[in-house]
Amino acid sequence: MLPRTLGILVLIVAVQLTGCAAFRSYDTELQQTNQQLTSGNVDGALMLLEKHNTSDDKDLLYYFEKGELLRSKGDLAGSQTAWRHADQSVIAWEDAVKLDSGKYLAQFGSYLVNDKVRRYEGYDYEKVMLTTQMALNLLEKNDFDGARIAIKKTHEREAVIAELRDRQYLKSEEEAQSHGVTLQYKDLKGYPVESLDDPEVVGLKNSYQSAFSHYLAGFVYEALGEKDLAAPGYRQAAELRPNTPLLDQALIDLDAAGSQNTGTDGSEVLLVLQTGFAPARDSIRIPLPLPIDNNLVITTLSFPVIRSDTSTPFFNQVGIDGQPVNLTALNSTTAMSRRALRDDMPGILVRTTVRAISRGVAQKKLNEVNPLAGLALGIASAVTEGADTRTWRTLPDNTLVARIRLKPGEHQVVLPSSLGGTHVRLKIDRPYQVVTLRAIGNQVYSGGLAAQVIPSNPPQAVAINIP
Repeated sequence: MLPRTLGILVLIVAVQLTGCAAFRSYDTELQQTNQQLTSGNVDGALMLLEKHNTSDDKDLLYYFEKGELLRSKGDLAGSQTAWRHADQSVIAWEDAVKLDSGKYLAQFGSYLVNDKVRRYEGYDYEKVMLTTQMALNLLEKNDFDGARIAIKKTHEREAVIAELRDRQYLKSEEEAQSHGVTLQYKDLKGYPVESLDDPEVVGLKNSYQSAFSHYLAGFVYEALGEKDLAAPGYRQAAELRPNTPLLDQALIDLDAAGSQNTGTDGSEVLLVLQTGFAPARDSIRIPLPLPIDNNLVITTLSFPVIRSDTSTPFFNQVGIDGQPVNLTALNSTTAMSRRALRDDMPGILVRTTVRAISRGVAQKKLNEVNPLAGLALGIASAVTEGADTRTWRTLPDNTLVARIRLKPGEHQVVLPSSLGGTHVRLKIDRPYQVVTLRAIGNQVYSGGLAAQVIPSNPPQAVAINIP
C-alpha cells in the first residue's frame, strides 16, 4: 500500500511542477515585449510585462525590465523607482554573501535543485549595469551628485563580486575533482564552443567590469571637480579596454586641464548611445554517456547557450551639426554574457551531471519497487530538465560614446539611415552634460532634459492578444 501511495504522491508533484510558474518560458515572454518596444509601442511592452507578472511577489527580473521600459518611455522617476526595488534585492544578496559566503556557495552549488527553479539573483554584469543605468537616469536630469552615489555603489558591488567569484571558481574545481567530473564545455559535441572562445569574450578581464561604467565614473568625478577620483576611473576603463584612443585621451586631457571647465568656452558633452537588446539565453540538449549503477547510460542533458540579438544594426558614427562624429564602443552586453557563461560552465557541468546521475540511480531503484512511482519521477525529471534561460532582456546590448565640446544652445544629432535617419535636438546649457539615446530597430528613445527625438514616422504598434 505504501509504495502505491508514494507513487501517487510523486505523480501529483510531477503534475504540479508542470504548471509551476518557475517553468514559464521567460524568453518567449520577453520576445513579445521587446517586439513592442522595437515597433515603438512602449505602452504595449509595459502591458505585456504586467500581464506576465500578476503575482504580488514580483521578482528581480520584473523590476529590471520595468525600469528599462519606463526609461524608454521617458518616465525617469518611475524607472528609478522600479530600479530601486531591484537594487534592494541585489543589496539583500550582497548582505547574504558578506554574512556567510561559505553558506551561500553551498546553497548555490546544490546538486538537487535545477538552476532554473532557483530564485533569480541576477548575473554579475546585470548587478553592475543596474547601478550604471541608474546613474544615467540621474545624469539625464543633470543630477551629478546623485550619479556619484550610484557610481560609488557600483565600485563597492564589483569588490563583493570579485571576492565571491574567486571562491566560487575554486570550489567548482574542488567539487569536480571530488565527484570525478572531468567533462569540459569543449567536450560537448554539438555545443557552440566558438561563441565562448571568441577573442572578444576571452579578452575580457571578467564578466562584470565595464569600461563604460568606469569611464562614466571618471566623467562624473571630473564634472564635480574631483580630479583625484576621475583619474582612477579613466585609468581603469583604459585597462579594461586597452588601445582605445578615447580612454587614453581622457587621462591626457585631465592632466592637462588647469581647472574645472566653467562652460565659458564650450560645454563638455558626453553623448551615450545604447543600442539593441541584451542576448537571449537558450537551452540546448546534448546526449552524454553517464555512469549510472555501474553502467554507461546515454542521457540527454541541457546546457545554456547565448543567442545574440539582431534587432538593431551596428553603427559607429553620427552627424552633429552636419559634421560626422565617430563613436567608440565601450560595452558589449553580449560579450559580458558570454564571458559569464564561460566562467560558470565548470560549475554548471558538475551540477548537471551529478544531478543526472543521482536521478538516474534513484529512478532505477524506484522502478524496482514501484513502477508507477518510477514513471512519475521520470515525468518530473523530464519537466524539470532544461537550462535556465532567464536574463535581463531589455538591457541595452552595445554602449557607444562620443565626447565633444559644444557651445551653449541648440544642436542637432542625426542618426544613420538604418535608424530612419532620426533627428535629435540637443539643448546644451551646462559646463558638463550627459545625453543618452537608446536605439532599437529603427526607433530612437530619449527621456532626458537635453534631448528631444524628432521621429520621421509615427510608431507602428504590433497587435497584442491579451485574453
